[in-house]
Amino acid sequence: MTVNIGDKAPDFDLPTYSATHLSLKNLRGKNVVLYFYPKDMTPGCTTEATDFRDLADAFAKANTLIVGASRDSSARHDKFKAKHKLNFDLLSDEDGKLCQAYGVWQLKKFMGREFMGIVRTTFLIDSLGVIREIWPKVKVRAHAEAVLEAAKAL
Repeated sequence: MTVNIGDKAPDFDLPTYSATHLSLKNLRGKNVVLYFYPKDMTPGCTTEATDFRDLADAFAKANTLIVGASRDSSARHDKFKAKHKLNFDLLSDEDGKLCQAYGVWQLKKFMGREFMGIVRTTFLIDSLGVIREIWPKVKVRAHAEAVLEAAKAL
């Protein structure tokens, strides 16, 4: 499945850290940055997460919550969150249904090898649950700042 700008964002109810759950419908009234990343504790994913962490207060002033999502377990998210003092939720999509719903589980190529994996993608969802912006195949450098500017414009 693929989602587009203007579509209602697919809902989710998934574990985060410490065995709590987060649901998109419970976030109504706030804008949501939902960013998908391949794997906790890897260099690009760590940089992306810490960039969002460092801008969390500015996002909050723009009525926007940050939510990361990967197929890592809640236990791995706990370690990643603690190690890098992340101040936002990370969804554990171990069965990949959320990745499928947002169309980020795709064929990737790396060093001559093909495999299925998460394509780093960010969605900006408005306070009514509508997708307002999509950043496909994200390059990490300055990405969080670009997303913040878009959030401020909502």
